[in-house]
Amino acid sequence: MSLHTRERSHAPDAMAPDGSEVRILAASTRGSMAQFTLPPGAVSKAVAHHTVEEVWLVTHGTGRMWRKLGEVEVTVDLRPGISIAIPVAAHFQFRNDGTEPLHCVGVTMPPWPGPDEAYEVEGVW
Repeated sequence: MSLHTRERSHAPDAMAPDGSEVRILAASTRGSMAQFTLPPGAVSKAVAHHTVEEVWLVTHGTGRMWRKLGEVEVTVDLRPGISIAIPVAAHFQFRNDGTEPLHCVGVTMPPWPGPDEAYEVEGVW
């Protein structure tokens, strides 16, 4: 067991499969955390996950998130304080409709296994 501590980097650590910037945060054996950022006017690729689920919290900026799971489809406005769940196999896509970067903190359960976890799907934007 580890008492993991990590400071958020100023520059992105990676690019997510959806095209958003990733800053890796703390992780444990049961989950991992990261900050996802889209610049103003940017739209992510639509993706889904094979095995992980995520919960996100918007911390800065505005935009929209589209999610689809089976026949259920919803688009929500994103602003600081909004949290959302992304179940395994849910299709999702997000966009920054504002003039400032859109920052979301996401927790992945189990921890992010690597770049082959996400696969592209048809999106709305």
